[in-house]
Amino acid sequence: MDYKFVINDFEGPLDLLLHLVKTSEMDIYDISVEKITEQYLEFIRRMEEMNLTVASEYLVMAAELIELKSRLLLPNSKNDEDDEYEEDPRENLINRLVEYKKYKDMVDTFKTLEDDRRNIYTKEPINLGE
Repeated sequence: MDYKFVINDFEGPLDLLLHLVKTSEMDIYDISVEKITEQYLEFIRRMEEMNLTVASEYLVMAAELIELKSRLLLPNSKNDEDDEYEEDPRENLINRLVEYKKYKDMVDTFKTLEDDRRNIYTKEPINLGE
C-alpha cells in the first residue's frame, strides 16, 4: 500500500521545490542552492510549527539540499589523479526538477483534455437493420 503525502497542495518534495523555484523567479537551470535551501527549510519549519507531520520524503529532500549547499560552500579538494566520474549533485537535482516539471505540465494538459471531453456527448450506435 502506497501512501501519498500532500502538504499544502504539494504532492511531494519536488513539487514544493519546483514551486519555490517559480516563486523566486529563478531559472530552473541556474538555481541558487543557498536561497532555495533556506526557503525549503523555512517551509518545513512552518509545517512543524503547525503541528503537521512532515513526511520523510520532504526531510530527505531537505537533507539533499543541505548536502548540496555544504558541497558548494566547501573548497574543492579533488585530486587531479582521480579519473573516476562523479555525478554533479546540482546537475542531478536540476535534471530531476526538469523531468518533474515535464510530467506536471503533461498532467495539466491531460486534465484540460479530460474536461473538454466531458463536454462532448455521444450516442451509442444502434443496429438499423432490425
